Amino acid sequence: MHTPVNHPAQPIYRAIGGLTGLYLVVFGVLGFFASSGEPLLGRGDTQILGQGTNLGFSVFSIVVGGIVLAGTAIGRNLDVLINQWSAYLIMVVSLAGLAFIRTEANIFNLSVATVIVIMVASLVLLLAGMYGKVGTDDEHEAWKKARLVL
Repeated sequence: MHTPVNHPAQPIYRAIGGLTGLYLVVFGVLGFFASSGEPLLGRGDTQILGQGTNLGFSVFSIVVGGIVLAGTAIGRNLDVLINQWSAYLIMVVSLAGLAFIRTEANIFNLSVATVIVIMVASLVLLLAGMYGKVGTDDEHEAWKKARLVL
């Protein structure tokens, strides 16, 4: 009941979610080609768009971005669910990357710039997931009435 239904800017939020998924796919593909030939979870000096990456993180970005793009294409509130859960997953990865950035546990070879960019991407996906919900007029009225009750 707390997330808006039929928000006036819902198409914009859906497009923003799709663009975020597209960014993840493009970053992943560029990283995949730049780090091909290295170990899957190698700790090399590969950088794409100013962000550290390796083959494993590139594949992760391609998969998550592809899922977000598929959800955006399907719609029907599946994009809302996918955007929210993808945002949570990316947030966990970025926070773990930040916690282990200077240790051997940094399996995705993340840099501080990478952590910042994927954290922003996760927040954008979360925002798109929260404001992209579509429903009936009755659900919209119920949300408006619940919102006005203090």
